[in-house]
Amino acid sequence: MKKKTTKREVRNQLNEEIEQFLQQGGAVREVARGESGLVDGRYHERSMSFDKRQERTPVDDVLKAIDQRKEAKRSRPARKAPPRKVPKQKVIYDDFGEPLRVVWQDE
Repeated sequence: MKKKTTKREVRNQLNEEIEQFLQQGGAVREVARGESGLVDGRYHERSMSFDKRQERTPVDDVLKAIDQRKEAKRSRPARKAPPRKVPKQKVIYDDFGEPLRVVWQDE
């Protein structure tokens, strides 16, 4: 089983990559706090998507059919399960009303 990388290992790897980038001549620009990455307050529109927006297919009739099927299922009364036959205790008494024993009876 592969060992899961810890946060410490990820941090160390990122720091190493940053050091390599800086040693190869890369530079880090300072950005003022609160400065936006937007140009003139707008996103770069060309980078947002490559294709034109597709027209959506109307599916109202399909959704209505699905809803009708759901309603038909709900409107049907649910069948009750037949009651289970559970054995019951019955006390057997003698002629004087004293309990003799307990017997289980299936009903």
